[in-house]
Amino acid sequence: MLDGLFDGLLSLPVIAGFASMLGFAGAIAMGTAGVGVAGATAVGLPAGVATGWLTYRFGRALMSDRSGAAPRGDDLIGAPGSVVTAIPTDGYGEVLVRLAGQPVKFAARSHVPLARGAEVWVEQVLSHSAVSVRLVER
Repeated sequence: MLDGLFDGLLSLPVIAGFASMLGFAGAIAMGTAGVGVAGATAVGLPAGVATGWLTYRFGRALMSDRSGAAPRGDDLIGAPGSVVTAIPTDGYGEVLVRLAGQPVKFAARSHVPLARGAEVWVEQVLSHSAVSVRLVER
């Protein structure tokens, strides 16, 4: 019957915002104006409701934001990086690549051996945690 009516309104952030502002505003009213418990509640209740409502609205806005799509494996191809652990021709080393602005370490293979600190480009994604790289030639 009430399915979805209170969806998000009774979330932890909304309840915490309401309770916190109710207490803070009430304590400020008691301390500065010298009102009693009833007066503190009369001041704190609207402040708590307003804070809970704002928290609810901000939460909905953040949850409905779809501007940042999760990066895919194809987004790695052509990304610059640097060798962290030397890469032999017959095994794996490690590279540090910037993916969506964040440094991410991947296991890496190369057709030629690469020393630590070498600048590389990702040429192929082998798996979720491994890439094939080539040396940046300048």
